[in-house]
Amino acid sequence: MNYVLITPARNEAEFIEGTIKSMIAQTCLPINWIIVSDGSTDGTDDIVKKYLPKYLWIELVRMPERQERHFAGKVMAFNAGYEMVKNLSYDVIGNLDADLSFEKDYFEFLLAKFAQNPELGVAGTPFLEDGKHYDFRFASTDHVSGACQLFRKKCFEEIGGYVPIKGGGIDWTAVTTARMRGWITRTFVEKTCNHHRKIGTGDNNPLTASFKYGQKNYFLGGHPLWHLSRSVFQMKNKPYIIGGLLLLWGYIWASISRMERPISKELMTFYRAEQMQRLKDIFRKALKLAPTK
Repeated sequence: MNYVLITPARNEAEFIEGTIKSMIAQTCLPINWIIVSDGSTDGTDDIVKKYLPKYLWIELVRMPERQERHFAGKVMAFNAGYEMVKNLSYDVIGNLDADLSFEKDYFEFLLAKFAQNPELGVAGTPFLEDGKHYDFRFASTDHVSGACQLFRKKCFEEIGGYVPIKGGGIDWTAVTTARMRGWITRTFVEKTCNHHRKIGTGDNNPLTASFKYGQKNYFLGGHPLWHLSRSVFQMKNKPYIIGGLLLLWGYIWASISRMERPISKELMTFYRAEQMQRLKDIFRKALKLAPTK
């Protein structure tokens, strides 16, 4: 199977060379890799340009500078790259962050998963931060992280691509919509990639990020009971107690403020049903593991 990649990059001079070196080393190279500099001002473009003469499958697109940093901007950058590849003949299209590194057979591994299962619509792997990834007792392998998402071409076209949501959740919306449309979406835990910028903290400290994550779970339609459970679980992680409380308060604040939800009722209903099923599964598993007298 063959693939194309798009990388929106905004001021990623610190990390993007590592991503480029990881891609150059791949055992299975893409037909085309479009790196879209989203108004970068830190030398990101110069780093990419060093590699263009030798690696003709890499291209650089420059977007205008903009003051505001938001997730909808990432979608606009991605779409600028998509315009350059959408008429190519390929099987899989990927959205790759500019702050990742991975093993040389990373994409060969993921493409094999698509070849093995024609119903697989979205695939990826866990990402590591400080050598750790999500606890998959509570983070479902049905979700695929936005750090690196690969879509079967037909699936990507059926869901209408990425939705430009300023507050975030663009990757979640794409993956959940794919499942709602009947596609299998899967994080394959046999491999990982390394994420070098701590997720969710681009312009925020960790406490602000926790609060904003709570807001995001509200406007993306998360069930209150699921969010309460997740907030309590988060209290055992750093920053202890307060991180979970801020996660919960972000959701409550968004609810009180009647924050606008940018998703359809159909998607929210589907998402909440999934969350409640997962919560039931977690409690069933906990009851089985509980010691008996």
